[in-house]
This record gives sequence, C-alpha cells and structure tokens, in this order.
Amino acid sequence: MNTKISENLNRILTFAKKYNPTIIAVTKYHTVNEMKEVYEAGLNNFGENRVIDAIEKINLLEEEIASNSHYHLIGHLQSNKVNRAVGFFDLIHSVDSYELAGKINDVAKQKGIVQKILIQVNNAHEEQKFGIAPSQLESLINDVSGLENISLEGLMTMAPLTDDTVLIGKLFCEMRQLKDKYDLKELSMGMSNDYKIALEEGATMIRLGRILFE
Repeated sequence: MNTKISENLNRILTFAKKYNPTIIAVTKYHTVNEMKEVYEAGLNNFGENRVIDAIEKINLLEEEIASNSHYHLIGHLQSNKVNRAVGFFDLIHSVDSYELAGKINDVAKQKGIVQKILIQVNNAHEEQKFGIAPSQLESLINDVSGLENISLEGLMTMAPLTDDTVLIGKLFCEMRQLKDKYDLKELSMGMSNDYKIALEEGATMIRLGRILFE
C-alpha cells in the first residue's frame, strides 16, 4: 500500500467523516497502479474527465478492483462519446442540456439500462465553464423527468478558482438550496482547494485529486 495516499486519505477523513460524503478520487492524471493504491487505501469511487482515456485505464484494472468500484464521468461529455459513456459510468456528473440528456436517454434505452446523471449548474456564471444557469434548472429538470431511461440523482457544480472563501461558501450554499428545492439526493461539489467549505454547505460528493495524491 502507498503510505502517502493512505496518510492523505486519513487526514481528509479526519474532517470529512462526520459528513459521510462519497469521496471520489479524481484519477485523470494518475496511473492504473495509483488507482490500485487508492482502492487499497479504502476508496472505490473514481472520477475521470475523458471518456476514452477512462475506459482504456479502467479496463486495465484487476478484476477485483474493477468489479467492486464505481466510475464517475466528471468532465464534459461530448455528443460523439455518449454511446461509449452510457452504461460504463455509474454516474455522469456533467449533463447541461436537454439535447445531451436526450442522447443519453436514447442510448440507455438501446442498451436496456437506466443511466444515472447529475445536472451541472454554473451558478458562478463563468463563461469558460460548462453548466446551465440556475434560472434554467427548473425547466431542464422538468424536461429530463420525462425521459424514462435516465435517473436524475442531483446536481454538480465547480467553484471559481479564487481565495475568496466567502464567495465560495455563498455559491455552495446556493447549490444546496437548489438541491433541497427540487428534492434531489446528491450534490457533487468541492475539490482539493474547497472540499471543506463544500461539506459544510451540504455536499454529498466531493471530487479530490491533488490533495489525495500529493
């Protein structure tokens, strides 16, 4: 076992365990061996940004790890990758349009499954990031609810890269309020720099890369 990863996880859990979140190890910059080390340290949720890279990497995992782990697509899903992503990832965090949701639903129907998704919300209104505005959320939820082969589990967001912890807390609080308003189960928010704030504001899933592997 990699002592560094285990020690990092223990430090994270010292704060996080009282909130009981799903901790997703973001492995986009890390190897299959490092994924094994994360698994041996006690985590079995892995987050990847790119569909093809994720599939190639996960297919190299040992059978025990592969079959006992959960996979999250946390990056933007391109339309031409939907067929590969649906059914491979347990949860797609980054749905931000009805068009994309419809394509996911169609592929899920063809495969005879129900695909779990989150809607990505860009409540910081950053032009360079994907996600819908909060004002569009109700309409998208209503539209997605009519798709039989999709299960809307909750919401996802990414905070701006800033040292303004008050702003981050405000944005995360807004997301929790939206989750509660629409009676959703999951709220995926918080990364290495801001996961403590995210947990304090109601995150049920946190996505950790650097802080876990550094």
